[in-house]
Amino acid sequence: MAVRIRLQRMGRKKRPFYQIVVADSRSPRDGRFIDNLGSYNPMTKPATIDIDRDRAFDWISKGAQPTDTVRAILRFKGVYYRKHLMRGVAKGSMTVEEATAKYQAWIDAKESKTAARVEQTAAEKEAFRLAVSGVAKAKPVVVVEEPVAEVEEEVSEAVAEEVPAEETTEETAE
Repeated sequence: MAVRIRLQRMGRKKRPFYQIVVADSRSPRDGRFIDNLGSYNPMTKPATIDIDRDRAFDWISKGAQPTDTVRAILRFKGVYYRKHLMRGVAKGSMTVEEATAKYQAWIDAKESKTAARVEQTAAEKEAFRLAVSGVAKAKPVVVVEEPVAEVEEEVSEAVAEEVPAEETTEETAE
């Protein structure tokens, strides 16, 4: 019996949601399955992937063959990295503790990158919402710094130099 790890489509029309399942290769896509490993939602940004890494590693080590999409998901989640490290343990190049420490460090780094991507997407959505909601943007205020005393002196000098309007009209009339 050939066992495959594949996606089982769920969700409504044009809104796919997938379960990652272990099934006999002869069973239909949405039919009987042996084990449910997790879920995959490609409609979110970034895509939401919830998977039990330990059970997936067990099935991979037992010889279950994943489809191309599931292989990419398992690689992204670190199941194949764990398989790589355990192969090194079997060959004697490292101990189980060293392999576990490397795997956990890799998982922590990957989860922090994913969390940063989720926060970035939330910030982009908030910025878009604010841009679309019609809230006016604040105009930048330009501050011109001139001493007040100098401005008052210039104004008083201009007033003192000004010729009265009566004298100018008489001179032009003559």
